Amino acid sequence: MYDSSMSGGKRGGRSEPDAGTGPGTVDAPDRVVSLAPSATATLSALGADERIVGVTTHCDLDRPTVGGWLTPDYDRLADLDPDLVCTCDDLQASIRDALRERGHDVHHVAPSTLPEVLASFEALGAAVGRADAAADLVAAFDEHLNGVGSAGVAGAAGTEDDRDGRPVVYCEEWGDPPMAAGNWVPDLVAAAGGRYPLVEAGERSREVSREAVAAVDPDHVILHHCGADDGTDPRVLDRRGWDLDAAVHVVDDSLLNQPSPRLLDGAETLAVLFSD
Repeated sequence: MYDSSMSGGKRGGRSEPDAGTGPGTVDAPDRVVSLAPSATATLSALGADERIVGVTTHCDLDRPTVGGWLTPDYDRLADLDPDLVCTCDDLQASIRDALRERGHDVHHVAPSTLPEVLASFEALGAAVGRADAAADLVAAFDEHLNGVGSAGVAGAAGTEDDRDGRPVVYCEEWGDPPMAAGNWVPDLVAAAGGRYPLVEAGERSREVSREAVAAVDPDHVILHHCGADDGTDPRVLDRRGWDLDAAVHVVDDSLLNQPSPRLLDGAETLAVLFSD
């Protein structure tokens, strides 16, 4: 899965920052432009939102906008005179490179599992001089996550022969074509007490057929289509001809698709749904 909440297809990734914006940065940046909704949310959680001087139209913060997640206006961004620009995900790699060619310092991460997401919080905290706040954020995230469901992230997979009473879950992050969510979503499902047999943690989202989903006999279907917020029509499965004997839930895509502290809310939401 990837940072934005606009379109389908999660991407694999890494959690370490690019050179020049890590813990060795001499001065904390005073002016930050965030081109990633996850960076905006994480900076806010770190108490560094006052340093954000520009965002994309997809970020949830009242700041001047510099275009879309994949379509930033480089001239408008330059007018904001940032000390640091934050990007996220392999889909923004070309934007990262273009910004560097224009002389901007860029902090870029591309996490693909929940542990990598947590590492990205620490990397961003170090890049903006909020390392202690980032460590506290990660510790609090871990503590709360461990109490969310009956399984922890470390137990994130389960096997075909080992249901352990856990509900089987199908998470769909894109509808046309249908795509089973990958990356950190299997980790979240496991933390919430579910079993997710369609995609392993860290793997990219993949297109799936009705037959493949029906074969795992899900107890719950989670619809969190990118860009739909919580507005996905649950009848989409019926219109598609997918007759599944499963409870169908619509979840705000930012709670599952965005590698930010909001993932904790996503795990808590899943745990409540699984317990019903």
